[in-house]
Amino acid sequence: MKKAIAVLLVAAGFGLAAGARAQEPTPGRYAMQKSETGIARLDTQTGEVSLCLEKDGQLVCRMAADERTAFELEIDLLTKRVEALEKAVESGGGVAKPDLPTDEEIDRTMGIMERMMRKFMDIVKDLDGSSDPASPQKT
Repeated sequence: MKKAIAVLLVAAGFGLAAGARAQEPTPGRYAMQKSETGIARLDTQTGEVSLCLEKDGQLVCRMAADERTAFELEIDLLTKRVEALEKAVESGGGVAKPDLPTDEEIDRTMGIMERMMRKFMDIVKDLDGSSDPASPQKT
């Protein structure tokens, strides 16, 4: 009887431990760290750092100065690229025409392919003739 009670107590202990583990919070996307000027927020998915301050009972977060500068530089670069592409499209220079072969190049290529096919067909005819025992073999 003592063994049964001990087993029940151990099982109940494991059940309580499993329930406590299920209620533990999982790590979220953001990690917060208190600093001298407010709260630093790290986005664990992108690595972006924001500085947060409490105003009127709400947490207001802004990008860190270094990231803000990099963000603005990237926007400026992309704006210039878009403007350059729009100018190229307006002037007609944005549409690239494929380089097609000339008629002479096509004729030369077709002549080469025709000679290859004729030689190939001659080889096939020779092989067909050599498999027939009644036909004389070429040497």
